[in-house]
Amino acid sequence: MSQPAAGPAPVRLADFAPPAFLVARVELAFRLAPEGTRVRARIRFAPNPARPGRHDLVLDGEGLRLISAAIDGRAVVPEIGPAGLRVAAAALPEGGFDWEAEVEIDPAANTALEGLYISNGLYCTQCEAEGFRRITYYPDRPDVMAPFRVRIEADLPVLLSNGNPVAQGPGWAEWEDPWPKPAYLFALVAGDLRAHRGRFVTRSGRDVALNVWVRPGDEGRCGWAMEALGRAMRWDEEVYGREYDLDVFNIVAVDDFNMGAMENKGLNIFNARYVLASPETATDDDFANIERIVAHEYFHNWTGNRITCRDWFQLCLKEGLTVFRDQQFMGDMRSHAVKRIEDVLVLRARQFREDAGPLAHPVRPESFVEINNFYTATVYEKGAELIGMLRRIVGAEGYGRALDLYFARHDGQACTVEDWIAVFEEATRRDLGQFARWYAQAGTPRLSVNEDWAEGTFTLRLRQETPPTPGQHDKHPLHIPVAVGLLGPNGDEVVPTRVLELTEAEQVFVFEGLAARPVASVLRGFSAPVVLDHPMEDATRAFLLAHDTDPVNRWDAGRQLARAILGRMVTEGAAPGPDWLAAVAAVLRDETLDPAFRALCLRLPAEDDIAQMLHSAGTIPDPDAIRAARERMATALARHLGEGLGAMVERLAPAGPFSPDARAAGLRALRLACLGLLSRIDHGARARRVFAEAQTMTEEVGALACLIEAGAAEEALGAFARRWGHDRLVMDKWFQLQVLHAPAGRAAEVAAGLAARGDFDWRNPNRFRALIGGLAANHAGFHRADGAGYGFVADWLIRLDPLNPQTAARMSTAFETWRRYDPARQGLMRAALGRIAAVPNLSRDLAEMTARMLG
Repeated sequence: MSQPAAGPAPVRLADFAPPAFLVARVELAFRLAPEGTRVRARIRFAPNPARPGRHDLVLDGEGLRLISAAIDGRAVVPEIGPAGLRVAAAALPEGGFDWEAEVEIDPAANTALEGLYISNGLYCTQCEAEGFRRITYYPDRPDVMAPFRVRIEADLPVLLSNGNPVAQGPGWAEWEDPWPKPAYLFALVAGDLRAHRGRFVTRSGRDVALNVWVRPGDEGRCGWAMEALGRAMRWDEEVYGREYDLDVFNIVAVDDFNMGAMENKGLNIFNARYVLASPETATDDDFANIERIVAHEYFHNWTGNRITCRDWFQLCLKEGLTVFRDQQFMGDMRSHAVKRIEDVLVLRARQFREDAGPLAHPVRPESFVEINNFYTATVYEKGAELIGMLRRIVGAEGYGRALDLYFARHDGQACTVEDWIAVFEEATRRDLGQFARWYAQAGTPRLSVNEDWAEGTFTLRLRQETPPTPGQHDKHPLHIPVAVGLLGPNGDEVVPTRVLELTEAEQVFVFEGLAARPVASVLRGFSAPVVLDHPMEDATRAFLLAHDTDPVNRWDAGRQLARAILGRMVTEGAAPGPDWLAAVAAVLRDETLDPAFRALCLRLPAEDDIAQMLHSAGTIPDPDAIRAARERMATALARHLGEGLGAMVERLAPAGPFSPDARAAGLRALRLACLGLLSRIDHGARARRVFAEAQTMTEEVGALACLIEAGAAEEALGAFARRWGHDRLVMDKWFQLQVLHAPAGRAAEVAAGLAARGDFDWRNPNRFRALIGGLAANHAGFHRADGAGYGFVADWLIRLDPLNPQTAARMSTAFETWRRYDPARQGLMRAALGRIAAVPNLSRDLAEMTARMLG
């Protein structure tokens, strides 16, 4: 009996070896043509002292047609395979040598959007993680760093690459990046673009030219991105002491892009949705995301570019740290409390879900088949949490000393997690060996809390346990910072926040000299990425929602109370409790609170969150019952708040010119939260008026979502499409809203109808994610009992995979929770995954994901 063909061999961290050759300099020349771009490379190689002996020259390359190759001017005929080429060691000079090669590539046929491709007539690149090998033959790994000089020849008005412009003429331009960089940071853009220009003077007096490049007609929508860039540059100087190091910083907006943005040295390439914004076309969330992502990519200049990762297993080293930095920045620019709550919501929704299923992996993975599959919430969001925990453990001053040492010691290097931990140990004189387990151990720890009170002494018994994950069954205690405060019976804080360091499986912490039994506020600021199991009565959670001095725990008390009630509504048929209704009403009426915080407190837990909670408690979640319970809870809250909702909607109506700042955005968020509840009892009457009078996209989209949920959106949907049919980014919202808010019983049919439209450009990643991701996020709709949602998503993943495997693989995570559900739904999801896995010539990306999910 024949055996199935083995899949690609995994790459393992344990097998790491330094490169056989280092690169001293790279010179590239591009002669651009849509179907036949020529790339000439001249690369100076030198033997790596870390790999003594004679070695073959092995260069990565995919989809390249080799025209010629030479070493020190003498022609060579390498051995060429599907993954690259090889020149035998015997054919190489003893010392350093110049490698010259000319290849031809086809950007027009590059639908994977990796390497050099064309997006609506614009040449652009995406080289992280392994896209440079689609441009020329090269050791495409992050620990090979070199300065680049690039010449671009094309009859196009704008020709851009990394670094500083050094020469130009009719039909050509040359750029030089003096800072050594890995190939994944290479970038090229060429086409008809317009610049929104600015300038920045660094603290040392360097005058930096800033440009945001967009398509003709979009010049009026990139001012916010430019403002965000200036704020990020100044913040990085003031907070981290990091100054920009080139004469120019370019951002380019691209229509077709697999990621959010890319931090290429001096030439950041962005998904257009994270650059273009005006009040009429972008929501408040869009404005915030642009500010955050512009900052994130700029911060990479030091944490990712000047200091990069030794290998792709260390991806968290640059991404986790840079996410943490952008979180700090956004907190400083807006609200630390609201930003932290938003980060916790994302972490619980994406990373906890990942940790609880078949795709769980450590922050630093041990192996992969396709590295693109590990740009995950675990690497990014949990990676950032690890940085935050380190800062809590060593303190802000110790963190600052460690970062200064990190930049001084490792500038220009490709580093590892061990290098990162070592600078903290040296700077703070603390043993962080146990903390380093966070990087190697997968899974979300469960932190159990038990209380005891006797004669003025309050005792907390903390216990940690991490459940088994794929490939890791034996777990060890982690170093967990647990921030705790104590409140007295009247709501006053009797013990301010104290960080308890839990290092054993179980530890006891004692608080003495108290006059009355306190209420414990545990895990303040969400001080560690754990699931907190702290038994508490509804009344106690309502007390914390009313009185906790830590805003994150105050919000979370209401959140956990709502989750507990929803759980009982699903499993016992209970009704929403009066404690919760009264507590939420009190928060809504409290004008001293940040409006954005109040809006967050009105938001109910997501259906997927409730499904995971029930699953963790040993109950099989029923998506239809969860949807019904959540609807009942929202309606009960709306009725409890009653006429006050309409008054709030009217009182919060916008007045004066638009501002994207945090205060104004918070007021709009609170108004729309009230409108959403009001629509449950007035059947969308007020939402129709808000939609008709909307002056901003935030109001227009918010009111439209209310109308869809109220079943009264047909006229508004038509009006929206007529008004915005010419704007691709705005229409992405129109596609997503309809399927995201569709009734469960019709969601798959709504998605199919939208997919049949002529303007469903499924090859565009944004449009594909809007529709397919919208259905996957409609919990009850995707998990409809007949499997229609599963079949629809599987069909489209199979269709997209040959053209864009990276996007198809990332969207496949819709199926990662299949083991949660009842046997019938499990069977349907497993069948959908099996159908994907059985497709001939399935990409390495999607094949790895389906294999991991199927186990």
